[in-house]
Amino acid sequence: MKKNLICYCGLILLFSLSSILFADTLEYPTDQWTTNTPSALNVDQKKIDTLFDLSFQDPATQAVVLIKNGFLIGEKYAEGFDASSFGTSWSSAKSFYAALIGISIDQGEINSLDDKVSYYLEYFNDARSEITIRDLLNMSSGLQFPEHEHELMFFEKDHLAYAKNVGIEKEPNRIFEYNNVNSMLLGDILLKATGSKADVLLRQRILDPIGVGDHTLWRDAVGNALSYCCIDMSARDFSRFGLLFSRNGQWNGKTIISKEFIDETFTVYWDTTPNWWTTHMRGYNLHWWVSKNDDEGSIFNASGKFGQYIFVDRNNDVIFTRITKYHPTPGSVQDWGILGGHNVRNISRWIKITRFLNNLGLLNLSEDINTPITQADGESKEFYENYGTIVDSIANLSRE
Repeated sequence: MKKNLICYCGLILLFSLSSILFADTLEYPTDQWTTNTPSALNVDQKKIDTLFDLSFQDPATQAVVLIKNGFLIGEKYAEGFDASSFGTSWSSAKSFYAALIGISIDQGEINSLDDKVSYYLEYFNDARSEITIRDLLNMSSGLQFPEHEHELMFFEKDHLAYAKNVGIEKEPNRIFEYNNVNSMLLGDILLKATGSKADVLLRQRILDPIGVGDHTLWRDAVGNALSYCCIDMSARDFSRFGLLFSRNGQWNGKTIISKEFIDETFTVYWDTTPNWWTTHMRGYNLHWWVSKNDDEGSIFNASGKFGQYIFVDRNNDVIFTRITKYHPTPGSVQDWGILGGHNVRNISRWIKITRFLNNLGLLNLSEDINTPITQADGESKEFYENYGTIVDSIANLSRE
């Protein structure tokens, strides 16, 4: 009995030591990514070529970056752009700010995803009082849902004031509705729970620890962090966030986000969502999209307007990032400049008019305003059309 116990304890010790040694051998980027050849990691170069060719069939593509086992094994940039060129996240930022909710739960600042929002936001002590944080993250809050999905909030001086005034129209947790207000409210919950603004927390708790030093985190004109959109950084740095989730929230031996929260995030809650621009089946959970979840693989992604993506194949430790062409404007605080007096009510019409004025030289979209903005050259078409094939190509990278 004693001998068996000693052997058992020895096996546990051996397993623990091997786990530590294995953790130490995992590759993470420092200031730069370490490159490696695809063949050294058992990835067929022809499969990478197929994935990259599909991505660049769309002239809006600015950059693609492919990470395997923590190594940079492929990247490509459109003419005039390079590894340091910024893209903008649009709604991919939702996944970043949702991660802060997980960290606050880990640190005991927020009790649970199932906490009522009203516990943190006093103005939810009304008909909205039954909405939970999970409902916000799962896009099932039941808050009023207009056709523009509250994208009109983007043109307000005070985005949070807009979000506070959106009432409820459905019972929570009954239907998926992609509502930008859900995500804007996360910033206010984090402020109440931690005493710090969401962009400050993002920098301190995620970006600094994973080595993202060059970035722009946008605020509205009155200083609210835009927790539903608007992070500017390079495709390589967006990939660091993907690697953090691929590695179960670990970074060089340090826990940034608990594995429990990553596991819950990478679980399918809504198995179907509206077919806006693809017939490819997509699911959703905790501000991440489910792009594939079948016998061939499980791939989740952060996703943003006009075609911004961070795909994560956690089982195979693969990250594929794609951003579209972007021409940054100055600053980090939104200022509409000469366009500020206009009351935007139709976004498509507004985009057409401003692009027309830009083409005539009567407006310079890169200089006359301070805000994230995607011009015509960064608006996806072919990437959306190829979406299902692209997702399958990502999964195929790890198949024999």
